[in-house]
Amino acid sequence: MKILIVEDDKRISKFLEIEFLREGYTIEVAFDGKSALQKIKNNFFNIILLDLMIPNISGEDLCKKIREESDIPIIVLTAKNSLISKIYLLDIGADDYITKPFEIEELFARIRVILRNKSHYLTDGFETYGEISLKRDSKEITVRGKDVSLSKKEYNLIEYFFLNKEIVLSREKIVESVWGYDFEGNLSIVDACIKNMRKKLKLERPLISSIRGVGYIFKNRD
Repeated sequence: MKILIVEDDKRISKFLEIEFLREGYTIEVAFDGKSALQKIKNNFFNIILLDLMIPNISGEDLCKKIREESDIPIIVLTAKNSLISKIYLLDIGADDYITKPFEIEELFARIRVILRNKSHYLTDGFETYGEISLKRDSKEITVRGKDVSLSKKEYNLIEYFFLNKEIVLSREKIVESVWGYDFEGNLSIVDACIKNMRKKLKLERPLISSIRGVGYIFKNRD
């Protein structure tokens, strides 16, 4: 289990690092928003612990940027204790928050709860479904063992399908989750992206099926 700690207070980050290493976790630490963003782009993490008061990119902005690309679990470490602040954190994409100072056992418990709800982040980032294998840490896709080159948006879409196997997904939901809430284009972009992806994947048994008048389903038909 790999955790990214984003905390500019070196006393707190060291304390967390020691406690999590003791529990058998693998830890990386970032002391500012820019280095955190770089680590997230280049590595797979099971969960992120995010302080709000960090340099370069604020914790709030970093949370928003992460949510544009990923649903990775995020727990915010905050000194703010007002109801409005807590609601805002959840609205911008945090899965949970914990107010400083906190007991480490409470933080462990909150992590366990989140990972039960997002169980796909309990894995090491490698997953196979049908003929497709996905490696989240390097954002690689293989089909029957052969590498397939996808665009960034195509990769995000196939990863979204992996997270929602055997669920009928509307075009609206796909656009909202993959292109973002502020996308103002036509929903037909989903159809075009899937058409291009099918050509590149060259699956012997199709996994992405259209549901007339609704959207798509990612399902192994074996």
